[in-house]
Amino acid sequence: MGSVAELQFLVSWVMLIWQTKGKLPEDVSCRSFLHYAVPGLLYSASNNLSMMMQVYMDPTTFQVLSNLKIGITAVLYWGFLRRPLTLRQWIAVGILTMAGTLDSYGSYVSKGKNFSELYITITGLVMIIAQCVVSGMASVYAEYILKKQKEMSLHFQNIMLYTWLIIINTSFWIYEEVVHEDKDNTGKFHLFRGYTLPTWMIVVTQVYVGLAMSFILKHGSNITRLFVVSSSLSVTTVLSVLVFGLHLNSFFFTSLGLLLVSLYLFHGGK
Repeated sequence: MGSVAELQFLVSWVMLIWQTKGKLPEDVSCRSFLHYAVPGLLYSASNNLSMMMQVYMDPTTFQVLSNLKIGITAVLYWGFLRRPLTLRQWIAVGILTMAGTLDSYGSYVSKGKNFSELYITITGLVMIIAQCVVSGMASVYAEYILKKQKEMSLHFQNIMLYTWLIIINTSFWIYEEVVHEDKDNTGKFHLFRGYTLPTWMIVVTQVYVGLAMSFILKHGSNITRLFVVSSSLSVTTVLSVLVFGLHLNSFFFTSLGLLLVSLYLFHGGK
């Protein structure tokens, strides 16, 4: 994740310079900068929890239960930002959570596996709930601070957030490399050890996704983000069919139907 934050930082700088024609903001206080440490710490904690919990559950269970993040984020959005949701919209959020869960499990079934192969420990269950809460809180707080400073350039706001992410990720990297002496056979440290072309393609994709999400949070909302992420699961499934020959099943079509129903209930007419 360190490389992602660093590239996002560089892209944001380029976009800011292009937007302002080289005239950088001068009225940014230290207090404003410190505000971005909160989502930075929360995002970092969420990412590390995602890695740690793989020991306590299989990847599919992680994907399925990660959909709890949808409902948890909606609750945090309502409670922290004080944005009221109607009963109809709460039902839509519940249906959206079901759609994501079915889509995740459907991908597992399409690979010829069955329910008995799934597993999770109590520790894993606690960690996935904690990860969903931390991730949801990170997104909600990010929306809060992005909109609170609505006159500030989004690119500069991203720069402050990614600065904190770089500081935090670098601290973790130093801890792993120096304290645990995580070296290769030559005894030298390598920042990009193990990076291949597919790895860099993933990094570039995540850079784009992160920047797009910040735009949605500033000009839309976390609820909009949830619908975008859930809709992307269906797009991913279709692409998997085209690229990997994945066979669609009833779970996918049910999930797609629930997604459309959720979209209508949340944004449709009264």
